[in-house]
Amino acid sequence: MDRLLEFAQLNPLLSIAFAGLTLALVYTEVMRLFRGFKGITPAQLTELINRESALVIDLRGQGDFEKGHIIGARHALPSQVEPEGKLLAKARETPVVLVCAAGMSAQGTAQKLVKAGFKKVSVLDGGIAAWTGAGLPLAKGKT
Repeated sequence: MDRLLEFAQLNPLLSIAFAGLTLALVYTEVMRLFRGFKGITPAQLTELINRESALVIDLRGQGDFEKGHIIGARHALPSQVEPEGKLLAKARETPVVLVCAAGMSAQGTAQKLVKAGFKKVSVLDGGIAAWTGAGLPLAKGKT
C-alpha cells in the first residue's frame, strides 16, 4: 500500500488518468445495466429465433444486406424503424433483435424501441461480423 501511495505522489498525471479511466469504466457498465435492452451472442440469437420466433431487423445498408444477412431477417435502415410502423406493429411483446455491422450502431435504434414500450429488445453483440465469426450461415439477396 505504501508503494502505491508513493507511486501516486511521484506520478500525479498517471494517477489522475487511472482514476478517470476507472470512473469512466464503472459509469459505462452501470449505464449498460439500465439501458433497457440487452446484448446477445449469436448462439442466444439462434435460440430466440428457434424458440420465440424473434423478429430480426438488419440495419445495414441495402447492398450489405443483399450480400449476406441472417436467414429470415428483415431489412430496414435505422431511420426507417418506426415503433408504430408496419414492420413492428405486432412485435411489442415478442423479441426484437437488431443487427448491424459490428453491434454498435444498432444501440440507438434499440433505445428508441425501448422508449416506445417494446419489452424484449436485443442487439446482436459484434453484429453480423460476430455471426459469421461463429460460422453461422447467411442468406443472400432480398427478403
